[in-house]
Amino acid sequence: MKKNLKASVVCTLVLPLLFLTSCNSDGPEIEKPEKVYYDLAQRRMKANNFFSAIESLEAIEVRYPFGRYAEQAQSELIYAYFMNGEDEASHEAAEKFIRLNSRHPNIDYAYFMRGIASYTRDKGLFARVFKSDLSNRDISGAKQSFSELSEFLTRFPTSQYAPYASQRLIYLRSLIAKNELVAADYYMKRKAYVAALRRAKYVIENIPNTSETMRALRVVRDCYKELGYFELMDDIDAVIDANKDVLQNEEPAKNRNFFSRNAPSPVLS
Repeated sequence: MKKNLKASVVCTLVLPLLFLTSCNSDGPEIEKPEKVYYDLAQRRMKANNFFSAIESLEAIEVRYPFGRYAEQAQSELIYAYFMNGEDEASHEAAEKFIRLNSRHPNIDYAYFMRGIASYTRDKGLFARVFKSDLSNRDISGAKQSFSELSEFLTRFPTSQYAPYASQRLIYLRSLIAKNELVAADYYMKRKAYVAALRRAKYVIENIPNTSETMRALRVVRDCYKELGYFELMDDIDAVIDANKDVLQNEEPAKNRNFFSRNAPSPVLS
């Protein structure tokens, strides 16, 4: 009798719970075919819905790591992250693609986007909104971008993305030079002439033939004058006079939205 009563109590308690569970459950998630995820990602990217496109591309990467669209998904994730403002994720995705697909026919895109993402993660919200002068800011990301884009052009000089990279390198060269000379001006005002000289010489030796070269030469000349190196000062004056026309005609690299929130999408074979 007690046994039957105990079983009756168990059934009374458990069965309603099972019923409620079955009613509230949507059932097991149905696995979508790989192409469905990929086509959905393409539609979302065309609609500029990069947040949702990322979800679809990540699903391919997780559920079909060796599938037909796995490599395309990895490459397009680089682009989708970038366009969604996730620069760190874009850079990491590019490095991952380079590491896993070193012989891929479109590996050049990963190298290119790695360099682009390095710079944009250096641009904070206020710099983008208020268009502040980035030459006055920490530009470690710009220097990394310069290095990575230079590597890209060395490896893939005939890539379809090479013209984009070349334009950005012109801008980066000018930006880095300006940043060094902002620091040089700071040291000059504080009469730290050796430090100022070091910054200006860095520009001349490592970033030659930019719109800032003449300015760097003048800083070097002024430093030599203040330090009492008059012979060296005269030598720099001679260099300035001999190259005045050439250096003054160097076109300044203006910010033509080279690093605005846009990038070419990957062209996959």
